[in-house]
Parts: sequence; structure tokens; C-alpha cells
Amino acid sequence: MVLKAFFPTCCTLADSGLLVGRWIPEQSSAVVLAVVHFPFIPIQVKELLAQVQQASQVGLVVLGTWCHHKQEPEESLGHFLEGLGTIFSHEPWLQLCWEKGSKFWSCKATHQQSSTIPGVPIEDHVMLIFYDQRKVLLSYLHPPTVLPDCQAGDATASAEGLAAIFDTVSRSEALFCKNQFDEDPVRLSHWQSEGLEASILVELAKKASGPVCLLVACLLSLVSAASACRLWKLWPLPFIASKFSTCEQLRHRFEHLTLVFSTQKARGPAQLMRKANMLVSLLLDVALGLTLLSWLHSSNRIGQLADALIPMADHVAEELQHLLQWLMGAPAGLKMNRALDQVLGRFFLYHIHLWISYIHLMSPFIERILWHVGLSACLGLTVALSILSDILALLTFHIYCFYVYGARLYCLKIYGLSSLWRLFRGKKWNVLRQRVDSCSYDLDQLFVGTLLFTILIFLLPTTALYYLVFTLLRLLVVTVQGLIHLLVDLINSLPLYSLGLRLCRPYRLAAGVKFRVLEHEAGRPLRLMMQINPLPYSNVVHTYRLPTCGCHPKHSWGSLCRKLFFGELIYPWKQKGDKQD
Repeated sequence: MVLKAFFPTCCTLADSGLLVGRWIPEQSSAVVLAVVHFPFIPIQVKELLAQVQQASQVGLVVLGTWCHHKQEPEESLGHFLEGLGTIFSHEPWLQLCWEKGSKFWSCKATHQQSSTIPGVPIEDHVMLIFYDQRKVLLSYLHPPTVLPDCQAGDATASAEGLAAIFDTVSRSEALFCKNQFDEDPVRLSHWQSEGLEASILVELAKKASGPVCLLVACLLSLVSAASACRLWKLWPLPFIASKFSTCEQLRHRFEHLTLVFSTQKARGPAQLMRKANMLVSLLLDVALGLTLLSWLHSSNRIGQLADALIPMADHVAEELQHLLQWLMGAPAGLKMNRALDQVLGRFFLYHIHLWISYIHLMSPFIERILWHVGLSACLGLTVALSILSDILALLTFHIYCFYVYGARLYCLKIYGLSSLWRLFRGKKWNVLRQRVDSCSYDLDQLFVGTLLFTILIFLLPTTALYYLVFTLLRLLVVTVQGLIHLLVDLINSLPLYSLGLRLCRPYRLAAGVKFRVLEHEAGRPLRLMMQINPLPYSNVVHTYRLPTCGCHPKHSWGSLCRKLFFGELIYPWKQKGDKQD
């Protein structure tokens, strides 16, 4: 049997002593965590292991002995190391030794109780695997479910073995708190044996995080209580709030703040990473918002935007008037129904006149409105972009009305023509059974149906042309709003902390390990170096991507074309829980 011994690289220069770690019988693996130096008292070593085991819930035992020959080995030391197996009974008993002035190692694993011949122990082959204890402790091994390239079976089994090793090291932090500068009688060598790594700023942040989280949580609870007031639930306030993306973005950021500043401790690395990603996303959002705010309030750019907004709205209205006048004539040489063409054209021209009057009525307040909108950028760039999307929707509300009028009229004619076409074929739509059934019609019904079909088929080109033009204008506005929403979703959902961690410390996000051969000679134990494979960037984004505030329906091109052909209204930015008309 081949036994795998995982040995930390930080202990290769440690003095001789005992190997302390965990034995994993399912994998025939021994994970060495630290080296206990001479001199020591066995009962004190056992007490230390019992304390660490109670704190970490990891079964720590003495796995064997470690001998580092800095000088010629003494015969008494060799006999002493051999006699330790009777004090700390463990099967198998590891004996690792680094020979003086040589790169070769001596590794043995003996079984005393399993030997069939008394006094002659059984020896197993040992595969020595070195690992960086600090990187393994700080890394988080991702399960194979987040790695699409992994196959089931062997990949799952190997992932379970690696998970046991990573879990053993990560849960043994209580052991790593002991170093050689402590006054304890037991001296250890591990990755922090030279002293605990610490930073004054980090320690101050840890001390201040508790009170800050408690204070912010209290403020958020007050805001939540104020928002739960019945006054805000009176109609039509909930309806209006559901239609503005600014309200949805504020609600989304409020949920982020509640989770980030929660006083409850994260239950695992995944939830901790999620909190860190949300915190970095909030900080970046506010930083970008403050940058936008400083840019808007410098050189009186808000006044310049206000002065340019009214002429721009007048120009858009004039272009729409020219477009409607072109449609009321003979557009592209097409012969339209003049009566219907004049009615639709004058109806839309009247709406444009109302819209121009509304814009000029609001012109004295435009600069003040833009000033308050710019001031809201201190809440974050996403809030400012959401307000910009809402302002764009309000400024183009007349285009939306034109699109709805044209779509409803076109849809009515399409469904009317389809019903009359079924009448000619002796069919009808069964509303109860939701299917087309056969039906017999008399002569009067067929005559009236023929007249209505003729009227609708000759009025359809005029209606279809208006519907096509206003649908293209609506799609143009929706495209601009879509770009704004994509930018907001990018800031909301991009896991910036995870990406920065992957860039600066790739070992923190582990997708697996690879082994590099250090020594492979006949008669010598195989020595390998375990190196961590970082998680690919695409998997980092896929695994730690934050949820967005909107639930955008993913229409296929076929579904979109079908909706456009039948005149159904398109809502590309629907929120969760909304219903389409």
C-alpha cells in the first residue's frame, strides 16, 4: 500500500521532533500540520492536542517523528525517536528524515500491530507531497459543480480528497496560534511559528467593524420602518414606484446595505465572498457617483444642460411633425386611405402639440430638477443612471403613446382579419376549449363577414405604416434605455472583490491542484510539490456574480418577431412580479 504524506514546506528546516496532524484513513493520507520540537513532555503534547481538537473539531494526533540532520546524528537521538512510537501509539507510524548535505529524504511508515511476525514491523511505501501551508489555509477550494470542464466520477472522488485536506488545514487555526515565542512548554513549527502576521490598520478595522455595523443596522431598521408605513401603500403610490427604475434601484441597494452591515457573522466562505463583493460594489458605485457629481457642478455644466434640453425637445417635436406630415401625404409613393390617414395624422399632431406645451410649461423648473438629479449621484452612479432612464422615459412619453395607439389599432385589425378568415373556412375559435372547431354559418353572416374583411384588408396598409414607423421610434428609445440598464446591471452584479482577489492572490480561489515532480529515483520515495490551480476568470464571474434588481425576460428572436408582427406590446425591462398587458 502506498501512503501519501502531505508535509508543509515551512517545516523543512524545523528542528527534530514530532509530526502533528490528521490521519485520513479513507485516502490513506497523513496531513502534517506542525512539528513539536524537543524537549517536550508527552502529557503536555497530548493536552495541547486535546485543546486544539476541542476548539477546531479536527482529530489531531501524533503521526510520527521528524529528524532534521543539521549535524551528524547521535545514536541516542535515533533510539529516542524509535521509542516514541510506544508512547504515542498510531498506526501507521511515520518516520521522516532529511539526510545531511543531501537532497534525498528518508520516509518510512511502519505497522507494529498488523505485523504477523512479532518484533518485525510492516513497512509501507510513502509518497511525500509538499504543500504551501499558508496558501492552502487561505484558499477556498471550489466544488466541481462550478467547474464545467470537470467530469463526474474520478473528478468528484479527487475533489472530495482535496476538500478533506483543505478542510483540515483551514479548521486548524487554533493550532497555528501557538508559536515559538509563547511561554507554553510545547514549541511548534508551522507557517506562523515566527510570530503572528498582523496589520495595525486591519486590526483597527476589525475592532471598529462591530460598532459601525451595529450603528448602520439601526439606521437601516429605522428607514425600513419608515418605508413600511401604510401611507406609502396607498394607491397609486405602489403602482408608480413599480414603474420607475430609480425606486427599484434604491430598493436593491437597500437590500445590499442590510446584508453587508448585518451583525450576523457569515456562515461560510461563499457568503463572506458575497458580502465582500457587495461592499466593494457599493464603494465603487458611490465613488463613481461622487466623481459624476463633481463633474456636473464644475463649470456650471448643469445650467448648460438645462439650456440645451428645451431646444433639443423642440427639435425632436419638429422632426416628429415633419414625419407625420410626410405620412399624411403619399409616403414613398404609397397610396394610403386618405380619410384614415388624415384622422390618424391629426390625432398624433394634437398629441405633439400637447407635449410641446407641457415641455415649455416645465422649462422654468428644468435647471432646478437637473440640480437635484445631479445631487442624487452621491447615492451612487447606478441611482443617477436610473434617474436618467426615468427622465428619458418621461421625455419620450409621447413616442410611447404613439406606439401604444398604433400597436393596439394594428393588433385589433390583425385579430379581426384572422377571425374573419376562419369564418370563410367554416371555422371558429372555441374559447372554452382553447382550440379551433368547425362551425356552419348562414348567408347573412357570410355576407357581413365579407364586407368587414374587405374594409379591414384595405385599411390595413395605412395602419401598418403608422405602426411600423412608431415601433421603430419606440425600439430606438428602448435601445438607449437598454444600454443604461446594462451599465447599471454591470455595476450591480460584477464581483469586483472576487476578480481583484483572483488577479492579486490567485491561490485564494482554488479550482484544484497540480503536482510537480521533485524527485523520482529508484529506491527513493517519490517527492511531489502540490501547487494550487486558480479558478478561471469566467468561472469567477459565473460563481460570484451578484443578483440584479430586474428580471429581464429573455425573448428569442422568433418570439420578438412574432410579437412585432401581431402588434403585441413589448416590455423589455419588466421587473419581478409585474404582469404584461
